[in-house]
Amino acid sequence: MAACTHLSAITPAEFGRKPNTPNGCEECLQMGDSWVQLRLCLECGHVGCCDSSKNKHATKHYHRSKHPVIRSFEPGDRWIWCYVDEVGADM
Repeated sequence: MAACTHLSAITPAEFGRKPNTPNGCEECLQMGDSWVQLRLCLECGHVGCCDSSKNKHATKHYHRSKHPVIRSFEPGDRWIWCYVDEVGADM
């Protein structure tokens, strides 16, 4: 299987992208709902809740936007995930 070009193209600056909503999931905050863990879109800074959360806003954002790479937005986590190739890596 070929390597994921989306992940290999991520730079440290993109990994450090500023979140649009640093206090939580953008949609959950608007709805007054809760989440389990957060994910950050490295293309636009959207913060969405993970697939273990009932609303799965990070994955919904991918389906709407087609932005391929997210990272964990949890303290201490340093991994990235490509929705297109369904593969992850540590940063």
